Amino acid sequence: MTSVLGAEQHHQPRLTMNFNNANRSGRIAPQRSRLALAVGLCLTLASGITLAQSNATGTIFGQAEPGETIHIENSQTGFKRDLTTDSAGRYRAPSLPIGVYTVSLLKDGKQVDSRTGVQTSISSGTEVSFNISPAANATNLGAVQVVGNALPAIDVSSVDSRAVINADQLAKLPIARQSISSIALLAPGTTPAARGYGNALSFGGSSASENAYYVNGFSITNPLTGVSSRQLPYDAIDQTQVLIGGYGAEYGRSTGGVINVVTKSGTNTWKGDLQVLWAPEQLAQTPRSVYLRNGTLYQRGNGFAGDDRNELQYSGSIGGPLIKDKLFFFAAADWIRSTDTAWTPKTAGSTIQNDTNKTTRYLYKFNWNITDNHILEFTATGDNEQTDSQIYQYNYNTMQTMGYLGHQYTKNYNGTQTNATPGGNVYIGRYTGYITDDLTINAMYGKSNSDHVQTITGLGGTPCPSIVDNRAIAATNPAPSCQFGNTTTLMPGSKDSTSGWSFNIDYRIASHSIKLGMDNYSLRATWGSAPVAGTQYRYFDVGDGSAIVNRLINLGLNPNLYNPADFANGYYVESTGLSTGTSARTAQRSQYIEDTWQITDRWIAIIGLRNEQFTNYNGVGQAYAKERNQLDPRLGFSWDVYGDSSLKVYGNAGRYHLGLPTSVAVRGAGPSTFPSNYYSFTGIDPTTGVPTGISTGAPYSQTFYNNGANGTPPDAKTVSVQNLKTYYQDEFILGADKQLANNWTVGVKTMYRVLRNLIDDTCDSRPLQAWGDANGLHDQVAAGLAASTGCWLYNPGNGATFTLSPAPGQYLSVPLTAREIGEPKAKRQYYMIDFYAEHQFSDKWYGKFEYTFSRSYGNSEGQLDSDIVQADVSTTESWDAPELMENTNGPLANDQTHQLRILGVYQPTEEWRFSTVTRITSGTPISCIGARPLSAGGDPVGYGAAYFWCNGKPAPRGSYGRNPWTYNINLSAAWIPAFLDHKFTFTADIFNLLGHQTVTQLFQSCENASGTTVINCFRPRSFQDPRYVRLGARYDFSL
Repeated sequence: MTSVLGAEQHHQPRLTMNFNNANRSGRIAPQRSRLALAVGLCLTLASGITLAQSNATGTIFGQAEPGETIHIENSQTGFKRDLTTDSAGRYRAPSLPIGVYTVSLLKDGKQVDSRTGVQTSISSGTEVSFNISPAANATNLGAVQVVGNALPAIDVSSVDSRAVINADQLAKLPIARQSISSIALLAPGTTPAARGYGNALSFGGSSASENAYYVNGFSITNPLTGVSSRQLPYDAIDQTQVLIGGYGAEYGRSTGGVINVVTKSGTNTWKGDLQVLWAPEQLAQTPRSVYLRNGTLYQRGNGFAGDDRNELQYSGSIGGPLIKDKLFFFAAADWIRSTDTAWTPKTAGSTIQNDTNKTTRYLYKFNWNITDNHILEFTATGDNEQTDSQIYQYNYNTMQTMGYLGHQYTKNYNGTQTNATPGGNVYIGRYTGYITDDLTINAMYGKSNSDHVQTITGLGGTPCPSIVDNRAIAATNPAPSCQFGNTTTLMPGSKDSTSGWSFNIDYRIASHSIKLGMDNYSLRATWGSAPVAGTQYRYFDVGDGSAIVNRLINLGLNPNLYNPADFANGYYVESTGLSTGTSARTAQRSQYIEDTWQITDRWIAIIGLRNEQFTNYNGVGQAYAKERNQLDPRLGFSWDVYGDSSLKVYGNAGRYHLGLPTSVAVRGAGPSTFPSNYYSFTGIDPTTGVPTGISTGAPYSQTFYNNGANGTPPDAKTVSVQNLKTYYQDEFILGADKQLANNWTVGVKTMYRVLRNLIDDTCDSRPLQAWGDANGLHDQVAAGLAASTGCWLYNPGNGATFTLSPAPGQYLSVPLTAREIGEPKAKRQYYMIDFYAEHQFSDKWYGKFEYTFSRSYGNSEGQLDSDIVQADVSTTESWDAPELMENTNGPLANDQTHQLRILGVYQPTEEWRFSTVTRITSGTPISCIGARPLSAGGDPVGYGAAYFWCNGKPAPRGSYGRNPWTYNINLSAAWIPAFLDHKFTFTADIFNLLGHQTVTQLFQSCENASGTTVINCFRPRSFQDPRYVRLGARYDFSL
């Protein structure tokens, strides 16, 4: 579907990192000092899936003699379990709350051996065996963690690619922005999404809307678009699991990655912390300004930090027992306030905007150990972000602030339709029951809700219309404007919500650990937008007149009606604007079964099957897309080559489905109006920029509705094709890990992903018209097209049966082959090879060095289109017509071929600590998007300059070079003074040490509809964040 306004300014009708306290005896050492805890750093971003378990808990398992009793206890909470080993001497305790345990071997009721400091990790297993001599150990199989050995053994049960980051690392590593997405960037195969999508991520070549986010087992993924998630207080995060690929049957609704967060809980000791973080403007680099290719200043620099930006954050947490060993409480909160200044581009209507941003995040949690066999947990969390903006006129010539224009207020809205800051409140309840030694059940219910607000108030009560000047003259004499704030305004009453439940059973029998479960989610959204002041005016050069000729053709008029004399000044103006608004719901259900089979002592197989169902409803409750029996097989193996966990070879193959986001109903299945009028004009209002003397009676000035969007609610049966298939991809992983001497581990893994089926919309009615003419149904098809939205959800590259409604209650099926539709097959392939070398903490330092080579290639990024940062998820302007897909095969917009990550911690004394997070990446590809020349057939669908053609020639995707390499070097220094009993920590973090502010994306729309190069061609669209410094002070206390 054609891009919404604001995507481009041409006419677009559209690790595991674990702190181990271990000695070399093979026994788990007691806590000796804070230094031992602080420097026991194992920043292991490694693979691992072990025995199936809940995605918010961990497992302890191992071997002893048959019939012996294993006692597992968490002294911090009083939780304990006793299990009996089976006839093979195996035991397994699944679904344990995340924490530190003591595991003991009992004979005749007496302890004969034990392991202390056994840390569980999210969805991972920790092996503790008592019949392995002399090095009886505890090995965290999901996180490559050993407690009781000098060097962690290889995780021989791993078949996926993951990273697990715990609270200690979050406190010690310099992570910018302190968000869930920033944490996930520590994992290989992840790249930042286009800046226009907000703080979002791409996993393994997928678009930013294809990831899944969970907290305590409940989905916090953006319910509207799938882009990003709700956020948490940073100090409330206990562990974050990042699944890059190969994840098991329990996970679905993702063809990108999975981010799974477990929050902290209270213990038997009341303890907490208070913290203040300050990023002062005096220590921040000035953001880089934007210049056009001819050297003309386009816009003063706006960045994450810089001119007049000051950020102050207060944080705190506290937790402890309400009833010792039974009932616990934990709470955390962040209060963040920042002020900054932003400038709009250099025009006669330029503005300066003074923002005050306030973010409040909270979490509180209760844990109730009803008995040792029954546990309840309740979590509530909130995330609300508000911005007040005061807007003034700004004179670029004098660099002075002028008169006041008005005010804008937003809440939980980042100004784009993808809205990567959904915010809101979340409530989660969980139950875990240990029915027998071999049978465990888990149940979860949760819900979330958020309100989204945007108000724009001008001096006269009504804001001015948006003005976009694409004429060549705009570089020196642009059209004026009094517009401020966003070019669109959010529909009043916008909101979204998620509710869902899950139920899981975990059962062990002989050498099989079987897990099966189901879940049911309902996502609702009320959403819409309209142009500020009702319309937007776009000025263009007439050029050779091809844009006017194409408009006449689109209107069904004679192209010979074009008269160059009508455009004496050489310009024309388009009045346009997309208005949407509806309520919608999406139902998502799944069932799965997974068997972890210990075939022999050296071979493990994981065999799973997931079944998913997706149904999307429009505003009146009618289903417009329904998918059943979407089967996802998941297969994995692990081979412990020598039987001593020193060398592992593993592999994984799986299929992954993805449903349509709720936002599709707003644009594709709800009523929308998208008019477009071309006018000649004689003048421009010097204050508002509105054209005067327009040619309202000219033939090309008739209203053309882009995609047929004339405000008529579409019939649900006509929104998608009858044989619509789900979006899915296949994935394959093969890797090996090797343990070396001297505290080193090395590894390599490869990943290959191929998109098998895509859902997007086509807006080309020509094949349907041709079918009607060939079958003597011209009038019926014409009537059906007139009543439709003009776009249909379908599977690009496949044949499809379209449904038209020539009259209310009447339906006509139009079967078309793939050849008749004319679109190419959707293509997206991603391959990666990753090498790492990790030095476990010894001699006062830890380091991990990881290099990733990858390619993301094809003719579609997936659900999003980062080339123009289009916000219409699954209804991009790609696939709207075959001509738009010409020359689109090439490196995709999120392709970063080379990535180097360095994580390091150096702690020379108990009082001083230094750390780094360094990420060096090659640039993304550059494309040129322009007008399709008349010699190639012109613009048959009225999309203007939206084709992979430039300068009258084919411009294949990514053929205009690459953006520069980026060097993100973040450093941290911490002082924990002994004279303050190590309770205070003072930190200084510096982000983007080199301060290069490299261009990360260019504006790639280089022509207007007439084929004339626009002034914005290849201007910078986004930069690397400027250098800034964050100072901090933290006080940890116990009561």
